[in-house]
Amino acid sequence: MTTRTEKDSLGEYPVPADAWYGIQTARAVENFPISGRGPDRDFIIAHVRIKIAAARVNARAGWLEGRLAQAIEEAAAGIVCGRHHGEFVVDRFQAGAGTSHNMNTNEVIANLANVALGGQRGVYHPLHPNDHVNMGQSTNDTIPTAIRLAALAKLGRLVFATHEMARALDALGVRERDTVKSGRTHLQDAVPTTLGREFSAYAWTLRRCARRIQDTAIDLGELGLGGSAVGTGLNTPAHYAKQVCAELAALTGEALRAAPDQSAQMQSMADIMQLSAAIRGLALELTRIANDLRLLASGPRTGLAEIRLPPVQPGSSIMPGKVNPVMLEMLNQVCYQVLGQDAAVAAMTQAGQLELNVMMPALGSALFDMMDWLTHAITAVTTRSLNGIEADRDRCRAYAHASVGLATLLNRAIGYSAAARVAQESERTGQPIAEIVARHGLMESAAFAELVARAARGELV
Repeated sequence: MTTRTEKDSLGEYPVPADAWYGIQTARAVENFPISGRGPDRDFIIAHVRIKIAAARVNARAGWLEGRLAQAIEEAAAGIVCGRHHGEFVVDRFQAGAGTSHNMNTNEVIANLANVALGGQRGVYHPLHPNDHVNMGQSTNDTIPTAIRLAALAKLGRLVFATHEMARALDALGVRERDTVKSGRTHLQDAVPTTLGREFSAYAWTLRRCARRIQDTAIDLGELGLGGSAVGTGLNTPAHYAKQVCAELAALTGEALRAAPDQSAQMQSMADIMQLSAAIRGLALELTRIANDLRLLASGPRTGLAEIRLPPVQPGSSIMPGKVNPVMLEMLNQVCYQVLGQDAAVAAMTQAGQLELNVMMPALGSALFDMMDWLTHAITAVTTRSLNGIEADRDRCRAYAHASVGLATLLNRAIGYSAAARVAQESERTGQPIAEIVARHGLMESAAFAELVARAARGELV
């Protein structure tokens, strides 16, 4: 590999000749061969936008020469549009707080801008990564800000995907609102309900989860940017924090504002932890719903088989014709991974010390993973599974009318004790409740069937 030699405070170091990054990035690549995973795309864009906003404010304050500010903005704009993302090469597990990523960004922008101004890579004139691209900034305020901005970008996608799943479940709820089936509690027969009611309940739960996730955006919009190294605003122009947050709000379309206490937004990751906790809640509900759907689709002969999932791939390498609920199994696996990442976020949230939480690179990575994985999994399950679900209405009806739980409908007519004896007779003899009721002269079979339907629809109040 052809290299160029650059120099920093530690001495000289080789850098790939065609790299847009520089010496500090090259050192980090050698120091941290950990996961093989580069930075998250939304995080790259968020961090670069901070450089644009800072250049604008510094230029207006007269701190940064106009042509240099323009060169920074043009170089950064290309990165925001998707160019040069391969130049962001520092591993997700790196130096505490994310200094290596901050310098990766500074160096790439500086080299792009210098070449555009007639200079060359690795010769930081007229524009320097620290003096100009990083002007008025510190890793300590740019990295937590970039994490929050990236989280806000992902939040909208996750909430949208969750609402799409809820809409699919709502559609099933409407379609199957009159499909009477046996309810089950403790995995045992219970009073009748409808398949539509089950699906509608899932949808309502997911919409509530989405609302809780969305609510975290308010606190995430409070930024410590402008606090510089420890929240004092050292080496920033007057009113910098307010102005740079306004520029970022314009660049992102998010409701952003300077935090009342900038030191706090470097020390505390509690707002990020709250988002993680809300996502954990969604993952727990999705796990429960996925398991319910797998139970309802179990079979096709020896399980419940009240619904049929669309077949998307053969299910067995040895059993011909077998089809498994693979989309829901995938969703379960993703949810369990999300729970692990949430636990990591929680541990790293409390790991901050004094003026800074140095666990931010891994904390951000864990948050980004859980948001992306869940968004993709929800979308895949909605499009590949939920939208194709069919109900076996005859089987639902047969189970409902065979259920021992129907004896509960007799409580008001003959009392709990007598109804219990009817249930026990049904369980002992295998006769349906309707037949026993008719034989004892308690109610005609047709009238009892109508009572079952009304109870399932919630009309017996």
